Amino acid sequence: MPGAPAGVQRRIRELPDELISQIAAGEVVDRPAAAVRELVDNAVDAGARQVTVRLLAGGVRSIVVEDDGAGIAIDDLPLAVKRHATSKIGSLADLESVATMGFRGEALAAIGAVSELAITSRTAAAPHGWKLHARSGEIGAAARAVGTTVEVQELFFSTPARRKFLKTDATELAHCLEAVRRHALARPEVGFAVWHEGRLVAQWRPQPAALRRAEVLGADFSAASREVQAERGPLHVEGRVGQPEAARARADLQYLFVNGRYVRDRLLSHAVRSAFEDQLHGSRQPAYALFLNIAPELVDVNVHPAKIEVRFRDGRAVHQALRHAVEDALALTRAAVPAATAEVTTGPAAAAPQPLAWQPALALPEAGPLQAREPAPRWLADGPWRTPQGSGGLSAWAGLREPVSVSGEAAAAPGAASALPASMPAPVPAEAGAAWPLGRAIAQIGGAYVLAENAQGLVVVDMHAAHERIVYERLKRAASNSENLPAQPLLLPVSFAATAAEVATAEAEAAALQALGLDITPLSAQTLAVRSRPAALPDADVAELARAVLAELADAAGASRAVQRARDDILASMACHGAVRANRRLTLEEMNALLREMEATDRADTCNHGRPTWRQVTMKELDALFLRGR
Repeated sequence: MPGAPAGVQRRIRELPDELISQIAAGEVVDRPAAAVRELVDNAVDAGARQVTVRLLAGGVRSIVVEDDGAGIAIDDLPLAVKRHATSKIGSLADLESVATMGFRGEALAAIGAVSELAITSRTAAAPHGWKLHARSGEIGAAARAVGTTVEVQELFFSTPARRKFLKTDATELAHCLEAVRRHALARPEVGFAVWHEGRLVAQWRPQPAALRRAEVLGADFSAASREVQAERGPLHVEGRVGQPEAARARADLQYLFVNGRYVRDRLLSHAVRSAFEDQLHGSRQPAYALFLNIAPELVDVNVHPAKIEVRFRDGRAVHQALRHAVEDALALTRAAVPAATAEVTTGPAAAAPQPLAWQPALALPEAGPLQAREPAPRWLADGPWRTPQGSGGLSAWAGLREPVSVSGEAAAAPGAASALPASMPAPVPAEAGAAWPLGRAIAQIGGAYVLAENAQGLVVVDMHAAHERIVYERLKRAASNSENLPAQPLLLPVSFAATAAEVATAEAEAAALQALGLDITPLSAQTLAVRSRPAALPDADVAELARAVLAELADAAGASRAVQRARDDILASMACHGAVRANRRLTLEEMNALLREMEATDRADTCNHGRPTWRQVTMKELDALFLRGR
C-alpha cells in the first residue's frame, strides 16, 4: 500500500477482476494504435472484405472499427468481452498451429477495461443487429448490416497515468495509420479506409498484391527495389527489397510479415541486414517489405501479448533461407537487368530469353593486359592468403578472370579483331555499343572515371570502385570452392574464461567449429581452450574470435558469419590493393573490357564499401542541362 514503511509484512490477497484487466490491458494496449491493430485483426479474422476505421483526436477520444465480416451471434456477445474467451482456438493443438491473427482472447477485454466499449454486430441469420455495452452488460436491438462495429470511447479514461504518456494527436494518428498500413500490405484482397475528424486520410481498395504494395510503399520504393521470390524447404519468401543505393538514413521502411502477421524479429532483421553486407555505405538502413510463409506448427506466435514477436522451431534454417533469398535478389546488377529480360530474334521467329549472365555481342581483341591468362591461384590451398602480385593495375587480377563466352557473328570471326595492331583500340560499332547495358567506352576523365555511351545516354563509371567489386567477387568465389576453412594448429592453446552458455555451445557445435577452422574444447566448467584457428586469420585475437563465433552459434544467426565476415574483410583488402588505381591511363580496349566485366559481375552496382560504381545520365537529363526543347 502507498506510503507503507519499508520492511512491513503485507498479506497476500487476490486482486479484484477490474484491476487484473487493467494490468493486462497495459501489456496489450499501450496507445490507440495498439487498439486499432487488435480490432482490425478481429475484423480480418471474421472474413471482412472492407474495414473502415474512424478516429477522433488521434484515437484518444474515439476509435470506431466497422467491418462486413461474419458478425457475432447474440449469445456470444457477452463472452466476447470476457478475458480468455475466443473462437479462434480450443485446445493446445489449435494453439500450436494457429493461423488467425488473434487467438489469446484478451484484446476486447483489455480495451474494455480502459475505455467505454460497445459492440454492435449482426450475423447473416439474424433479422437485425444487437448492441452490447461492455461496462454495463446491457444488450439491445440495433440497426446494422451483416458485420461488426466496435466503438471505443475515451481510451485510458480509467487509467489517467497512462493517458499522460500519449503524444500529440498528430503523432497518435500517424501510429494508427501505420497499424492499418501494415494490414493493407498483408491483405491486398481487403479494402481499408481511415477517417480522422470526419475526413478521409487514407484508403486502399482491394487489388492485386503487386499493385497494393506499390500503392502502400510508394512509387519511389517500387522503382528502386527488386522482387524477391524464393522457396527453400518449408519456407516461402516473397516481396520486394530496396537496392543498396535506395538505402535510408533511418529504419523506417522495413516490413516483415510471417504468415500474414507483421512482426519485429531480431533474427529476421539480422538475416536481411547480413544480405546487404559490403553493399551498404556507412550506417545506411535497407528498405524492404518481405512476406514469409511457413507451416504454422514450425513457428510459435504465442510469445508476447502484442503478438508481434515470434519464435521459429529452426531459427538458423529460417535465417539462412531468408538471407540467401535476399542475396539472390540483390546479386544481379542493374546493368544486367535489361539483358536478363530482353529477347533476341533470329530471323522471323523469336528465340528463348537471354540467360541471366551477360553475353557479349562482339569479341574483344586478345591483345592487352585484360586478356592474359595465368594459372589459377594456389593461395587458397597453399596457406595464408596473399595480395595478388603486380603493380596494382588490371594485370594484377588477370589470373582470376573467368572466360566470357562469345556468341553470334563475333564468335565466327575472332580474327577480325585480334588482327589489329596492339596499339590501336578495337573499333566498337555504335549500334553494338548501344545494345550493351553499360554501352561502349568513349573516354577517361580525371584519371578516375570512365565515360561510356549506351541507349539511354551517358554512363559514368568510377573505375577503381568498379574494378574493386569485380576482383572481390572473383576472390570470394575462389575461396568458396573449399568446404572448410584451412586450420592452423596453435603451438600453445589459448584459454579463456567462458560462461556456461559458451561451454554448452562449444560442445554442441563442435562439428560446425571444426568446419570454420576452430578447435575449441572445454578445460573446465568455466574455461575453454582454442587449439587451432583459421589459417586465413593469422593476426586475429583468437579468444575474441572464438567468443564472437560462439555468440553467433548461440544466436542461431548462422554458424559461419563471424569467420566469414573476417574472411571477407581480408578479401576486400586484397581486392582494394589489386584494383586499378586512379590516374592510371586506360585504353579504350581496357575500358570496354572493364564495362563487360561489370555487366557479368554480381553486385557490381556498388563497391565493397557500399559506394556506387556507376551512374546513368539519361538523354532527357542532358537535354535539360542545355535547355533543349524549351
